[in-house]
Amino acid sequence: MTHHFARGLLVLTALGLSGCMAFSPDGGMTTVSDLTSQTINKDVAFVRTAEGAEAVNATVRRLLARTLTAETAVQIALLNNNGLQAAYNELALAETELVEQTLPPNPVFSISRISGNGASEIERQVVGDILALATLPFRSDIARDRFRQAQLRAALATLRLGGDVRRAYVRAVAGNDIVALLTDAKATAESTAQLAVKLGETGSINKLDQAREQVFYAETTADLASARQAATSARERLARLMGLWDGGLDFRLPDQLPPLPRRPQALPSIEINAVAHRIDLQIARLELTALAKSLNLTEATRFVTLLDLAGISRRTQDPEGPPFRERGLDVQFQIPIFDGGEVRVRQAAETYNLAFNRLTERAVNVRSEARDAYRVYRSSYDIASHYQREILPLRKIITEEMQLRFSSMQVDIFALLTEARQRLASLRGAIDAKQKFFLAQSDLQTAVNGGGAPASGGDTSTTIAAAAPADGGH
Repeated sequence: MTHHFARGLLVLTALGLSGCMAFSPDGGMTTVSDLTSQTINKDVAFVRTAEGAEAVNATVRRLLARTLTAETAVQIALLNNNGLQAAYNELALAETELVEQTLPPNPVFSISRISGNGASEIERQVVGDILALATLPFRSDIARDRFRQAQLRAALATLRLGGDVRRAYVRAVAGNDIVALLTDAKATAESTAQLAVKLGETGSINKLDQAREQVFYAETTADLASARQAATSARERLARLMGLWDGGLDFRLPDQLPPLPRRPQALPSIEINAVAHRIDLQIARLELTALAKSLNLTEATRFVTLLDLAGISRRTQDPEGPPFRERGLDVQFQIPIFDGGEVRVRQAAETYNLAFNRLTERAVNVRSEARDAYRVYRSSYDIASHYQREILPLRKIITEEMQLRFSSMQVDIFALLTEARQRLASLRGAIDAKQKFFLAQSDLQTAVNGGGAPASGGDTSTTIAAAAPADGGH
């Protein structure tokens, strides 16, 4: 009987092995690569070998040799950021859990020997976890859903990094533009302040006008120092996101942001697109599916959490007679006297309800975020375009007219300088408006694909009550 049981256990194990997963060559990166390519048209790389690292370094060096655009900065980050590589390592770890969950439980073999007064007894046992083996297909199915979630989380981390890099790039370039503007303004203010001092010494201007010019120079100097500090910090943040070491910190950025597009995007179906494509929503849906399967498995195994079957073979050596063998079975199962599984079923049900409410809340928030992101995008475009089409051209006309009047001695130098200060404020406003537009453009892309900052209760996995532990409940 023991031999029959052992053979039967081996047959069941072989059947279980027929559905086992094997490690994929790319560690599950195909899904991440496809989503990244479709969403932001960028390449990703999971660096696992020295050859792969050298290929990535060569690509990064080639991209850094040119003046960076937002697209090249994002590509460098996706290849070179070690935090993103750590997210891919987590994906590889998730694959090991998937493979582990598809393997049948190992049978346990034990042997014992007892002797005394010339007699001896040898007992052998082969123990198999029947419950774990029976529930293997269901647990494997849940594990595949979990692995799919891990792939989407890796893709979400990739898109989030891309969005962070775009925003950091916009702030760094806008910071350089402000520094250049204030550097010129400081030079002009310094000349004006020196002229005011000389005119004050001759009594041509009073102390009030002299103090006004000097305080403008002092304020411009302070503004320039603050702008330089902000631009340096923005550049350092961009360097961190791109994962640059000392050798790559001398990267070049353009002097100013690119021009505005001719017309803004028209996205009448942005809510539908966001609900369909948001990766955090896809993760939440998979979570709900896995929890539903876990709930069904918990209900099916609520009364039995332990079912072990052992084949026993015993050989007894008696000094007064010939040796003899005994064979039999040993069955272990848990009697649901005090706990009939109600606790586990209630935990699984409430966890499912929690995930359902979180998913519903997330879907509502996604629609609202998409609408708000598009409104901000359109309004920021209109404001930035208004500066470019209306305010700056008018400021240019005013400057030219004031210079003509100054040349014909219709206005004095201080009226000209007052207009210069007003023009400086308009130029700063135009740079700020353009920066806000490009940031809003990045946020709009984020609102559609889900690559922004994680929302509360968004894509984090919920721990579920295990329906049938892999160890059979021991």
